[in-house]
Amino acid sequence: MDLPYRIAKRYFFSRNKRSFISLIARIAMAGVGVGTMAMVVVLSVFNGMEDLNRKIFKTFDSDIRIMPAEGKRFAVSDSLLKKVRSVEGVKVVTQVIEDNALARYGNLQTIVRLKGVDETYITRGQLDSALIEGSLKLYGSNGTPYAIIAEGVRNALSISLAEILTPVELLYPRSGTKTLNLTSSEAFNQVPIRPGGIFFIETRYDDYIIAPLNIVESLMEYQGQRSALEIQVIPGFSEKKVSEHLGEKLGRDFVVKDRDALNADLLRAIRVEKLFVAVTLSLIILVAAINIFFSLSMLAIEKKKDVIMLYALGATPSLIRKIFLAEGAIVAFSGALAGLLLGSGLCWMQMQYGLVSMGMASSLVDAYPVKLIWGDIFFTGAIIVIITVAVSYVPARRAAETGLMERV
Repeated sequence: MDLPYRIAKRYFFSRNKRSFISLIARIAMAGVGVGTMAMVVVLSVFNGMEDLNRKIFKTFDSDIRIMPAEGKRFAVSDSLLKKVRSVEGVKVVTQVIEDNALARYGNLQTIVRLKGVDETYITRGQLDSALIEGSLKLYGSNGTPYAIIAEGVRNALSISLAEILTPVELLYPRSGTKTLNLTSSEAFNQVPIRPGGIFFIETRYDDYIIAPLNIVESLMEYQGQRSALEIQVIPGFSEKKVSEHLGEKLGRDFVVKDRDALNADLLRAIRVEKLFVAVTLSLIILVAAINIFFSLSMLAIEKKKDVIMLYALGATPSLIRKIFLAEGAIVAFSGALAGLLLGSGLCWMQMQYGLVSMGMASSLVDAYPVKLIWGDIFFTGAIIVIITVAVSYVPARRAAETGLMERV
């Protein structure tokens, strides 16, 4: 065992140490432990929130989305679809038309996000877990078109799936008219459609109506054009790499984004918040660790005679510094280890038993999501090491210099 550590350990566990110095050391240890535990828990919550958002995106958004580089629409040809399907990793290609529209049901109406999709959309199975009423279908057995409606639209229009005689009317401004009288029915294309299913994911998707592609194409007069192509990737393939290959193959006329890129702003905001919280908690740990500075400073005064004796026995200033640095490390790392164990234990209990509820009736999950990542543990440990060295070095250096001067 290293000599400086053995001496520091003896100082730490010595019963003759004055109670006030011992109290400050314990306060420092407790402060570092609480700060470390808080950092582990809070960073794990941010990881859980990021993971939860990715799961929410995956329920509705496609793995990859291909959009025109300019404008809102582009022509889709067989050659383009063949080129997209030829990229390794592409499983399903869904043609999409998406724009705002007006939905009317009875005497109620609201602005909705109308999304027209072909039949491959149902085979993707993304909305299976989000369906709360009805069924996921675009056409009935007799060819009747159906719409899949978000819970928010259902509530806004008071839609009842049991009312088979009242359809949802979809309205979209007619093209080619310079001045539209919005109070006139001639200003809008109009198509009725029966509601077939209700889904709920999260409030950001509460204004969607999903309808058959040919119905929306006719309503919006797209005439063979599309808003986007949505890609489902074969399991095991990287969405990012497949999107890069698609971008290289399609050229500059198209913008290709994977799911994370489509939601980059939200994910970036979570990461920035996580960074600022980590910095704030690091400062809190630093404030708590300042007690180590005072504890070591007073310990250096108390052990001045011991330091002089060690010099007499042949000790060097480097050895004295190492003794007090080791003393600070014992205090800090004892608290940090306790904090890491408690923080990890709390995260594990939250993942297993959901101790803390989100308290939101509209949330997909009942309890706060947490995800423990080893990188955060290493990051926290590195912060503790840096802070410990920073607050312990000056008292350790002064102890070595003071003892040397007293000896002289």
